[in-house]
Amino acid sequence: MRTPPDPLVAEAVSPFSDEEIVKRVLDGDTAVFELIVRRYNQRLFRATRAILRDDGEAEDVMQEAYVRAFVNLDQFAGDAKFSTWLTKIAVYEALGRLRRAKRQEELPEAMDSSDNPERTAYGRELQSAIESAVDALPPLYRTVFVLREVEEMTVAETADCLGITEESVKTRCHRARAFLRIRLERVVGLQTRQAFSFLGHRCDRVTQRVMERIHADGRS
Repeated sequence: MRTPPDPLVAEAVSPFSDEEIVKRVLDGDTAVFELIVRRYNQRLFRATRAILRDDGEAEDVMQEAYVRAFVNLDQFAGDAKFSTWLTKIAVYEALGRLRRAKRQEELPEAMDSSDNPERTAYGRELQSAIESAVDALPPLYRTVFVLREVEEMTVAETADCLGITEESVKTRCHRARAFLRIRLERVVGLQTRQAFSFLGHRCDRVTQRVMERIHADGRS
C-alpha cells in the first residue's frame, strides 16, 4: 500500500528543484514522486492531448509516462532538464499509441453552443473556439504549437522532445500561428456580431421600465 507523503515533507520539498526530488526518490523516499506528478500534470496533459486529441487517452498516456519515468529514474543523466526528459517520455508514449491505433481519421470538432447570452457563456464559447482551432491544426504543427506557445517551452526543449531540428520547430510554429490566425479571424468575426447582446431578461426589463414611464407620463 502506497504511503501518502507527509504534509510537512511535502511543504518542505515542494520548493526543491526537480533534481533534488529525483535524488530523494532514488534514495528511497518514493512518496515524494507525487510532487513531480502534481508539478507536471498540466504540461503532460497538454502535450499528450495535442497528439491524441482525446482527454481520456491523454490521461492514460500520462499515467504510463509517469510510471515509465519512475521505473527508469536512475537513467536520468541530467544532460537535459528533467522536465524535458519527462515530457519526451510522454510524447513518445503518445506517438506510440497513435501509431498502434492507426488513428488516421480526424476527430470531429466540438464547438460549444451554449444558449446563455451572458458574458460568461460568450467567454466559454470563445475558449471552445480557440481549443477547436488548435485541435484542427495538422499534427505536425499542433504538438509544436502546444509545447511552444501554451507550455512556453523553449525552441531547444521542444526540438529535443520531438526529435526534430530547432529550425523545424520555428517553421512549424510559424505556420501554426498563421493557420490559427486565419481560422480564429473567421470565428471571431461570427462571434463579434453576437457581442454585447441585449436579449432575454435584460431586454424585457428595460422595455418594461420604458413602457411604465410612458404610461405614467400619459396619465399625468
